[in-house]
Amino acid sequence: MKALVQRVTEARVEIDGAVAGRCGPGLLILVCAMQGDAETSAEQLAGRIAKLRIFRDDDGRMNRSLLDTGGGALVVSQFTLAADTSRGNRPGFSAAASPDLGEHLYEHFVAALRAEGVTVETGRFGADMAVHLVNDGPVTIPIER
Repeated sequence: MKALVQRVTEARVEIDGAVAGRCGPGLLILVCAMQGDAETSAEQLAGRIAKLRIFRDDDGRMNRSLLDTGGGALVVSQFTLAADTSRGNRPGFSAAASPDLGEHLYEHFVAALRAEGVTVETGRFGADMAVHLVNDGPVTIPIER
């Protein structure tokens, strides 16, 4: 699985003009299931992200995790993270998991992140979404599992 993790002061996702999910200080997580991924991939990725030390401590160093800060997460499915741009100007997405598997692993990732103790809100898998965020730092980190 692939994720793009952004430290935010706030984020929200809208579907057809209505807010589907939001978070205050915490993480916006764009996540994509890849071919060959399994539930263990989702669980390992969730564990890494929950413990990722990218929040400032009292000395201003990135030394605290989402669990340490008590922040929330907004998780949005993003199959375009599977884009292959190595050939020409049109990205290919054949490395992404099938939609059925992708949705299952997305939901499993969300459940695994909640099991880590993180408050999670989501977008809707496969929907056309508008994502709004205030990136804090900015801090944006790609992670693969």
